[in-house]
Amino acid sequence: MKQHRLAAAVALVSLVLAGCDSQTSVELKTPAQKASYGIGLNMGKSLAQEGMDDLDSKAVAQGIEDAVGKKEQKLKDDELVEAFAALQKRAEERMAKMSEESAAAGKKFLEDNAKKDGVVTTASGLQYKITKKADGPQPKPTDVVTVHYTGKLTNGTTFDSSVDRGSPIDLPVSGVIPGWVEGLQLMHVGEKVELYIPSDLAYGAQSPSPAIPANSVLVFDLELLGIKDPAKAEAPDAPAAKK
Repeated sequence: MKQHRLAAAVALVSLVLAGCDSQTSVELKTPAQKASYGIGLNMGKSLAQEGMDDLDSKAVAQGIEDAVGKKEQKLKDDELVEAFAALQKRAEERMAKMSEESAAAGKKFLEDNAKKDGVVTTASGLQYKITKKADGPQPKPTDVVTVHYTGKLTNGTTFDSSVDRGSPIDLPVSGVIPGWVEGLQLMHVGEKVELYIPSDLAYGAQSPSPAIPANSVLVFDLELLGIKDPAKAEAPDAPAAKK
C-alpha cells in the first residue's frame, strides 16, 4: 500500500513538473495554474516530510511523457516495484533516525530544563513554570476553558499561536493532549505558565503536522483566561487538541 501511495504522490507532483525543468519559469495567473502549483507544493512538502526529498523531477517528467505519449516504458514493472521498495525503505530509515535524534534531544532538554529556577517537574514528567501567579478558580476535567497560548519547539520556533492570531480559544480540559490536561488543572484563572511537555505527553512518535517533528518536546506559553459554560464553548482548533 505504501508503494502505491508513493507512486500516486509522485505521479501527482509530476503533473506539475511535466514539460518543465529547473530553469523554466511557470506562470501562476489563472485559478488552474495556481491550483496546479498548490497541488505540487503540498505534495512536495508531504514527500519531503516522509524523507522523499531526493526525487529526480526530470525522471518523473519523463515517466509522465512516456505514459501520455504511449511510448514503451523504459523500465520493467518488476524493476519499478524494486525501486519503490528501496526508496520507501531508505525514507523510513531516514525518518527513524530523525525520530531517534529528536527523542534524544528532547530528553536532554528536559534534563537541563529541570535544573532551572522555578521549573517544577510533576510525577508524569510534565514540567511547568509559573510566570504570572493568580488565585482564581482551577478547572476540572469536565470544564471548558478559555486560553491564550503560543506553542514552540525547543529551538524556539513557533508552530502556532492564538496570541499572534489575536483570538483566544475555548477547549474542553479533557479534550486535549495529556500534557495540557494535566497542566490546565494545575493553573488558576488569570495565571500564565510555561509548559514543557515531553513527547509522550504530546504526540509521541506521531507528527500531527510538518511543523511539529515526531518525538518533539513542546513548549507552550499558556494563559488561563477563564472557565466557561460547556454549552457555549466552541470546538477546539489548536495543536493541543487530541488527534
